[in-house]
Amino acid sequence: QVQLVESGGGLVQPGGSLRLSCSKSGGIFSFSIYDIVWFRQAPGKQREWVASISSSGTTTYTNSVKGRFTVSRDNAENPVYLQMNSLEPEDTAVYYCNSGRSVVAASYTWWGQGTQVTVSS
Repeated sequence: QVQLVESGGGLVQPGGSLRLSCSKSGGIFSFSIYDIVWFRQAPGKQREWVASISSSGTTTYTNSVKGRFTVSRDNAENPVYLQMNSLEPEDTAVYYCNSGRSVVAASYTWWGQGTQVTVSS
């Protein structure tokens, strides 16, 4: 499991946008070979899967973010991005990325620090 670093969180008003980044920390393999998943954890709630992007660029999303969030990657050197539009207070959470395909948080043995997203007026 490769170690990853999340960034780009912040405070935004409802209806606003943020772009999160997921970068590889060290390692010798190209970032492009990894399937990447995004999870989030709101206060008092379980960590939940948000979106995935495969090494070939196939994307999937949880229903609550479809049409609002877009996960993307362009080449081996750049981060994986999570573009979040039309943000809602319910999107407030710490967002994490990880390498893999599972949408079950318990499948992963390592997590980074995450990046805090707060949606509030």
